[in-house]
Amino acid sequence: MIVVPSALDNDSCDTAIRGSFLHFKSDPDLSGDAHEYLDDGLLILKQGRVQMLVDAAEWVDYLPDGTVFYDYSGRLVMPGFIDTHTHYPQSEMIASYGLQLLDWLEQYTYPTEAKFTEREYADKIAEFFCDQMLRNGTTTSAVFATVHSASVDAIFEAAQSRNLCLIAGKVMMDRNAPANLCDDTEESYQQSSELIERWHLKGRSHYAVTPRFAPCSSPKQLELCGQLLDEHPDLYLQSHVAENLDEVRWVAELFPKSRSYLDVYDSFGLLGPRSVYGHCIHLDEQDRERMAASGAAIAFCPTSNLFLGSGLFSLDAARDHGIRVGIATDVGAGTSFSMLQTLNEAYKVCQMAGQNLTPLKAFYLATLGAAESLYLDHGIGNFDTGKEADLVVIDLQATDLMQKRMESALSLEERLFALMMLGDDRCIQATHVMGRRQYSRAT
Repeated sequence: MIVVPSALDNDSCDTAIRGSFLHFKSDPDLSGDAHEYLDDGLLILKQGRVQMLVDAAEWVDYLPDGTVFYDYSGRLVMPGFIDTHTHYPQSEMIASYGLQLLDWLEQYTYPTEAKFTEREYADKIAEFFCDQMLRNGTTTSAVFATVHSASVDAIFEAAQSRNLCLIAGKVMMDRNAPANLCDDTEESYQQSSELIERWHLKGRSHYAVTPRFAPCSSPKQLELCGQLLDEHPDLYLQSHVAENLDEVRWVAELFPKSRSYLDVYDSFGLLGPRSVYGHCIHLDEQDRERMAASGAAIAFCPTSNLFLGSGLFSLDAARDHGIRVGIATDVGAGTSFSMLQTLNEAYKVCQMAGQNLTPLKAFYLATLGAAESLYLDHGIGNFDTGKEADLVVIDLQATDLMQKRMESALSLEERLFALMMLGDDRCIQATHVMGRRQYSRAT
């Protein structure tokens, strides 16, 4: 006889989702039972939060009257993907030909970002970016805006209208950039303060102090970035470090008293929990030890690192030092909004570096691992009770080629590997944000 708890009533359940569920409890590198898989599961929700994940056959007939029911039987359901580093203003310049980092910024990035003086344009790109997030199963992103305050308002408003979890901030840049994009040092601090007041912790919005990278900020501006963090201890800090060798040499010239590129940020108090640094390719042993000790995180950006010829990130070195790591698309140097395509390239980066990225580790980095790197794992990243029900529904047979490959895949790991090698936005059947379906490929 099946006993169903009396708690399963309209007071504890308003939505149920059926499908094949995969989520992570811990890092697969550290535990042999890091993941949980239910071939026919039922996710029970109340007001957008997880109540329980159970066997569907035993529970589906006991759902209360009026329950909103989504039947994704035969589809893989995972926590929504989390993108730990990207640039929404660069959406329209993705796949711009050639050049390495510094020249690429001059030729493509700065002219594109100058367009964001117009709020109407910022709104259009912000709407497009958030639609692409949902189309690709991404429900949380850490996003750079531009130096214009209106660009920050635009992306937060677009995200809030979809209830997406978003970390974003105004780029701070007072030197070594075109005059029309250089902000006044004190004014940049004041504008950031106003944006923090307007957006930080409003709904699912989080503000990030956002110096573009050390060469574009004066010592005074970096000092003011540290002051913002001191004034608001629960803020994020996002920037770039050690992406390109020419960039590293430039930083050494600009900050000759600092031991390393990372040390520049550290000397201004910009290294700590909720500090997220893109790339981190050209770090040394002391840098990695300091990142681990500080609680800062690395955003691993494989498609942009390959596209700009920046180098190969060492995932093993980060793991060996216990550094938090999340995966990142880094659009628009990154070449896809798809986390599946990003994992594809991450695997190849590891191969070229003589390392191995297992499919379980890859999807951990895109879900719970990314949530941990952003210190958001208390609320998102898996289907533990009480967490916000962000999820992506994946069709493993979305293309003829995938269907053919899945016929011979004998294990979950094989299916996941084929998914990350062959999959893209065509695999995303639906995306739910706090339980509510915000995207459906069918419509």
